[in-house]
Amino acid sequence: MSTFDSIFYSVFKHYKGNQKQKANTIALLYISCLQIALILVLGVFISLFLKEMYVNTITSTKAWTLFIMASIFVYFRNWILYTGRKRKLLNAKTHKNKVIVYNIWLLWLLLLGCIFLALILLNAW
Repeated sequence: MSTFDSIFYSVFKHYKGNQKQKANTIALLYISCLQIALILVLGVFISLFLKEMYVNTITSTKAWTLFIMASIFVYFRNWILYTGRKRKLLNAKTHKNKVIVYNIWLLWLLLLGCIFLALILLNAW
């Protein structure tokens, strides 16, 4: 089980008690936003690094287009991956083995931290 799988299950397990029907949607949205935020931070960091090295590889418009395409791909990949059979297998694995359950507040702070870091790096650009 990967790190993103355990994070997905932690969010799913937290919201399953309060909102049974929307728990999967919330967990799917969270894991997709987290992965998209990590892609954004990595892309902005690489862009700043290449700018400091005076390397012109891709224009800003093309980079944003590539980011939007990657974001759509990540969301649909997660939608296919975490609905249906994969989620049932995750539930079975977590009942057999002890899986690390992350604190929900730290997970939301992680997402906000990635977004703020991306914004800070974008302002430095």
